[in-house]
Amino acid sequence: MTVLGMGGLFFRADDPDALAAWYKEHLGVGAGCDATGEGKDNPWVWETLGGPMVFAPFKRDSDYFAADKAFMINLRVSGLDALLAGLREAGIGIITKPEWDDPATGRFARIHDPEGNAIELWEPPSGA
Repeated sequence: MTVLGMGGLFFRADDPDALAAWYKEHLGVGAGCDATGEGKDNPWVWETLGGPMVFAPFKRDSDYFAADKAFMINLRVSGLDALLAGLREAGIGIITKPEWDDPATGRFARIHDPEGNAIELWEPPSGA
């Protein structure tokens, strides 16, 4: 038996409909979104592109993301600068730190959704 990839991410929200709409509007993520460019229209799934994904438990006392949150979402992106420009225009706060970026691993930025969940935006190095 071989696991082929991540099949979903499920998490609790105070207002699931509003949060789903926020992700769809600002990040193109969630049900009905299509990252493949093939025009797929499935109201239940987010059609994604294959590629690398980090699956890593963190120590309970890690300060890499908020201690009161059980998870942090990491989204693999292309065109990070353009995405950040759009997020800034929408008034969404962005955190970047030079030490996060490395030619071997790529570039990173962090935002938070309306319920305070950290979202790490990761642009892998070209060719990754």
